[in-house]
Amino acid sequence: MMNNLESISLIATYSAMAVYTLSFILFTVDLAGRASSNGQSAPTRWLRSAMALLIIGWGIHLGADVTRALSAHRVPWANMYEFGLTATLVMVGVFLGLNLWRDVRFVGAFVSGFALLALGIVTVNFYVSVTPLPPALQDYWLVIHVCVAVLGTGFFATGAALSSAQLLQESREAGRLQTRSWQFLSAFPSAISLEALAYRILVIGFVFWTFTVIAGAIWAERAWGRYWGWDTKEVWAFIIWTLFAGYIHARATRGWRGRPAAILSLIGFGAVVFNYSIVNLFFKGLHVYSGL
Repeated sequence: MMNNLESISLIATYSAMAVYTLSFILFTVDLAGRASSNGQSAPTRWLRSAMALLIIGWGIHLGADVTRALSAHRVPWANMYEFGLTATLVMVGVFLGLNLWRDVRFVGAFVSGFALLALGIVTVNFYVSVTPLPPALQDYWLVIHVCVAVLGTGFFATGAALSSAQLLQESREAGRLQTRSWQFLSAFPSAISLEALAYRILVIGFVFWTFTVIAGAIWAERAWGRYWGWDTKEVWAFIIWTLFAGYIHARATRGWRGRPAAILSLIGFGAVVFNYSIVNLFFKGLHVYSGL
């Protein structure tokens, strides 16, 4: 049976989803308007309203996460639902924070749409009531390990959005997307600029993921007496690290540019999603804490 704070958290989650839906619609209307006006670059009222709603939705989302933590008397990332709730919060927060440094509102439809989809999936399919932590999770390394994993996931998601925009822009610049429906892309930065921005974001995510792997090994030694045991989650965490390390190395030293680099970054983010969903649901291991 839910306690009051847990109920408030769930209501706030659904409320955040409703506001994200409105934000996504307005971001899409803005893109449609740009397509009909040959890529008008000046911010429209639709774009400003979409950003305002996204900020409001993020504030409600933050309230949902905090009240979940207060109801559980612990950090809110001990199962798939809580991790998804917190990771989407960080992803939207990273996007909003980036706009203080660089105008990346052009990928707002991707961010708001992905946040809405992810929240809907975790709430409908992975929701569990607050329960005590298993013994292996009753350690401060849970806070450190999962916190940096959540931050890494947020930056990887934002980098994936920019890589997706880069692929579309590159296709338009190459003459493959010349119909009127794609005219909104003329308001985006060039493919080269998008790639450079995605690279910076993904490097930050990679740093966080490196700390995730290191903190996980330290936590494993405290919990199970060994730093590495080729557990399923450990293997996939290493695969993700290898994919993004390969992306950074290839782009920095091998001169990878353009489509191959963007595709590799999307493959890396796909591995993150696979690790969170398929591995947690269908693989056995010491690290699988789906809560289902």
